[in-house]
Amino acid sequence: MPQTLPLALFPHLFPGFAAVLGLVLGSFYSVCVSRGISGSSIVRPPSHCPRCGHRLSWWELLPVASYLLLRGRCSACRERISALYPLIELASAAWAVLAALAFGPTWWFLAYLALGGLYIVASGIDFQVYLLPNVLTYPAALLGIAIGALRPDIGPTQAGVGAAAGFGVFWLLAAGYRLAKGFDGLGGGDVKLMLSIGGVCGVLGLPYAVLMGSLAALVASPFYVLGKGRGRSMPIPFGPFLCLGAMAQMLYGPAILRLLTRL
Repeated sequence: MPQTLPLALFPHLFPGFAAVLGLVLGSFYSVCVSRGISGSSIVRPPSHCPRCGHRLSWWELLPVASYLLLRGRCSACRERISALYPLIELASAAWAVLAALAFGPTWWFLAYLALGGLYIVASGIDFQVYLLPNVLTYPAALLGIAIGALRPDIGPTQAGVGAAAGFGVFWLLAAGYRLAKGFDGLGGGDVKLMLSIGGVCGVLGLPYAVLMGSLAALVASPFYVLGKGRGRSMPIPFGPFLCLGAMAQMLYGPAILRLLTRL
């Protein structure tokens, strides 16, 4: 299999191409999040306003730009459009550009773009309804382990052990919390998510991915609680932060390791 994509002939244009691709994919991801929460098909009916049923025209589907042009409201009924849509599109574009800069016009770029897409959709759902669906975590596990196994610096052994370690440790944490408190503190989706994170980061990179995700959750949790307007007992979705830590490790793992060893 060739190591590079056809756009390798134009390497300076590749990040720009990745940004556009990321925005287009982000528009699709936002639909997946919305319909994944409602349990409806991502194919039918066509994109429409969930309140009045207005079918969106082509320009109303433009990533980010349509939200700005419409000033965040439906053109028919003026119902407010969730800011989550452009945020997902921007997150997708940012991930695509960072992956393009890290891996260039190679097949690795496509592999990490796909895994990041699964993480973005899963995070969008988890943030709203505290759920990581199996339809996302299982494919992510297969893809994450495959990527880790194919990477020369990780390989099949580290990928397999990392997936098993991530799943096992989080399963023990979830079971221990349930036993101590009498209710779930860590969802089953988070446990399954660790299969992909452990696989793609390898057993050596797994602790750093979890550490970065935990630090991000610690920093963001006060803002999340204040934004929701609820008290300290409010649950915080951990999946998105685990995904963030894994994505940082995927892009900058060796650099992060060098930085930490110098501290």
